[in-house]
Amino acid sequence: MAAPADFEALDLEAVKHGLAARARELGFDAIGVSGVDLAEDERHLLRWLEAGFHGEMGYMERHGTLRSRPAELAPGSVRVVSARMDYWPAEAHEPNEILEDGTRAYLSRYALGRDYHKVLRGALAHLAESLHEQIGPFGYRVCVDSAPVLEKALARNAGLGWIGKHTNLLARDAGSWFFLGEILTDLPLPVDDPATAHCGTCAACIDICPTRAIVAPYRLDARRCISYLTIEHKGPIPTELRPALGNRIYGCDDCQLVCPWNKFAKNASHPDFKVRHGLDAPHLTELLAWTAAEFDERLRGSAIYRIGYERWSRNIAVALGNAPSSTDVTAALERRRADASPLVREHVEWALDQHRRRAVPTAVSPNA
Repeated sequence: MAAPADFEALDLEAVKHGLAARARELGFDAIGVSGVDLAEDERHLLRWLEAGFHGEMGYMERHGTLRSRPAELAPGSVRVVSARMDYWPAEAHEPNEILEDGTRAYLSRYALGRDYHKVLRGALAHLAESLHEQIGPFGYRVCVDSAPVLEKALARNAGLGWIGKHTNLLARDAGSWFFLGEILTDLPLPVDDPATAHCGTCAACIDICPTRAIVAPYRLDARRCISYLTIEHKGPIPTELRPALGNRIYGCDDCQLVCPWNKFAKNASHPDFKVRHGLDAPHLTELLAWTAAEFDERLRGSAIYRIGYERWSRNIAVALGNAPSSTDVTAALERRRADASPLVREHVEWALDQHRRRAVPTAVSPNA
């Protein structure tokens, strides 16, 4: 990376102002700048890992303190530019209506369009390249959430929002329906003031969580989180948690849907975040009927694609086990009963068993 002396002739306030203007042109809704010190957040991360709350996400433990030390991830870094891009899909079916319809599948709102990793990474790369053209060479690394950084802590320090009790970032003017990306850099831009917290006594997100994964304010046990169970978790979903999944087959938005700050959420302006393939209100039986080839064709280019056809089918089987009983539901499950995957077969059997149990008449006490 370039030596700090190379930047002495720059008007860094003007550079930062120009960077913000270019970010808006590229589709970002806000940017902020922070330093690289995350000492307190590192202690919180280590306590979280020691509690085992990361579950099977071994990469969290492997990266360790690298995640909380941007200057080690990108040597020479002294600043982090955090950028926000809103994704709320205004044209999508109303989320609570889908959650209340057990015949349909609920997918997290962020996954209804194209893969945000590619969108944000490309826009951040263009932003850095524009700055290079303006000021000359400087050191930087573009990160989206696949890179080991504490993005929410960095965004908080950059003034973009505070970390809510559900552990998502919240902005007073935009709620939480947005993506974050970062540029780690050796360019000593002026930093912004950190955001202050505004959750107050509200505990709506804690109370609404279907699996009680938010074990305390600001403390999430990922092993119980539906987003973790349907996306990161590769094996059987614990049977005691399956009923709580309802019809959520990819992620969970309950803690965001109930948050009062999301009345200020902004609609997505980027066309890549528009709903694709009717994923905002699909029928569960139709999704389970997809072949691996259809999964590949329809979901390639989506964030959903990375969980693969097996986990996709596993999740849908659980949702169908929770669905209202009907001949269509049981027929859809029967067609996958001999699936090549033992994981899928086990979840299909569980689902069929739920419907068999419901069909058994409840015994009436003779003394009733």
